[in-house]
Amino acid sequence: MLSYTVIGAGAIGGYYGCRLAHVERQVRFLSHSDYEYVMEHGFRIDSCDGNFTVYPVEAYAHAADIPKSDVVLVGLKSVNNHLLLEMLPHLIYEDTVVVLIQNGIGLEEDLQAQFPDLQIVAGLAFICSAKTAPGHVNHQCYGSINLGNYSCEDTRFHEILTDFQDAGITAAEVPYLEARWRKAVWNMPFNGMTVALNTSTDKLLKNPSTRQLIYDQMMEVIGAANALGVNTLTSEFADKMMAMTDAMVPYSPSMKLDFDYHRPMEIPYLYTRPIAEAKKVGFDMPKLAMLEAELRFIEAHSQKPKANS
Repeated sequence: MLSYTVIGAGAIGGYYGCRLAHVERQVRFLSHSDYEYVMEHGFRIDSCDGNFTVYPVEAYAHAADIPKSDVVLVGLKSVNNHLLLEMLPHLIYEDTVVVLIQNGIGLEEDLQAQFPDLQIVAGLAFICSAKTAPGHVNHQCYGSINLGNYSCEDTRFHEILTDFQDAGITAAEVPYLEARWRKAVWNMPFNGMTVALNTSTDKLLKNPSTRQLIYDQMMEVIGAANALGVNTLTSEFADKMMAMTDAMVPYSPSMKLDFDYHRPMEIPYLYTRPIAEAKKVGFDMPKLAMLEAELRFIEAHSQKPKANS
C-alpha cells in the first residue's frame, strides 16, 4: 500500500488527502498555520458528496520531520514552488512520485530541471472547494481529478490512479499535455476575469458581453493547445465548460481569493508561461495577453491592509 504526504493541506490538497485517509491510506500532512488545531481536532470535510472527518491525523509542522513517502501530493500555490527545493529532499527517496495538483503550464518541466531523476505526475483538479477555517474544508461541488503522466513509471502511476478511485474520487488518466491545457481552458478566463472585474463566475456568465468574452478567451486557449499538438480540444469542450459553469454554485476561483486576501497571484504559470509557449509556435493569445497585463497592473497597485496601531 502506498504512503502519501500532502504539502499544502488547503482547499485542494486537504480535500484529496483526506479522501485518501478516509479509506485508510497512510497520509501525512504538512500543516503550518493550523498544525496544533489539526493534531487536536483533525480535519473536517463538509462535502456535497457527504460530510466526514479524519481523526486522528498524522500531521507535521516541518517537512524535515516527515518520513519519506511513496507519493507526495503538492497542493501549494505555484508562487510557492521555490519552497520545494528545500522541502522535497526530506520527503522523497529514489522511487517517490510527486503529483503537482496545481494550476498552470510548465510546472513539471521546471521541477524536472531541478530534480532530474524525480518521477512527476500532473494533477488537474476540477473542484469547487475552500478552506474556511483551521482544519475545515468546504467542498461545494464537482471534485474530479485528471492525472497526466509526465515522467512516472507506468505501474506506479496506475497504483496512484487506483488509490484515488478507491477513495471515491472520479479520477481519470489523460495524456499529460492535454491534461494541462484542458484545465487551462477554464482557468485562464475565469481566474483572471473575476479579479479584473471584481466579481464571481455566475455574474460573468449572466452578462452577455462578458459571457462572449469568456468564450472567446476559452477559444484562444483551445487554439493555443491545438497549435502545440493537442488536437483533442475543440469548441465542444468550450461549450461543455460554459454549461458546467452555468450549473455551478456562484464561485470565486483561487486567484480571486488570493487577491481578496492580499496574497500573490499565480500569474506566471497561469498566464505568462502559456502565452509564451503558444507564441513559440506562432500562436498569439491577444485577449488573454491583455488580461495578463491587467492582472500585472492590479497586483502591482494593490495595497496590503495596514496593521492596526
